[in-house]
Amino acid sequence: MKQTTFASQAFDGKKKLTRRERFLGEMDAVVPWSTLLAVIEPHYPKAGRRGRPPMPLETMLRIYFMQ
Repeated sequence: MKQTTFASQAFDGKKKLTRRERFLGEMDAVVPWSTLLAVIEPHYPKAGRRGRPPMPLETMLRIYFMQ
């Protein structure tokens, strides 16, 4: 475990938000994730069948929205 110092704690609070972090924050505020997941979930493939297991639904949905 890495020990934090007073300087690193002060610097962490002043860190500038990147464009990616700002975009993801705006996307979380605007998109109703729980509603979308509830609508799509019945149609999303389930695990347990042959082949590669599907990626988690929320992960895939976020990737599609970022594209």
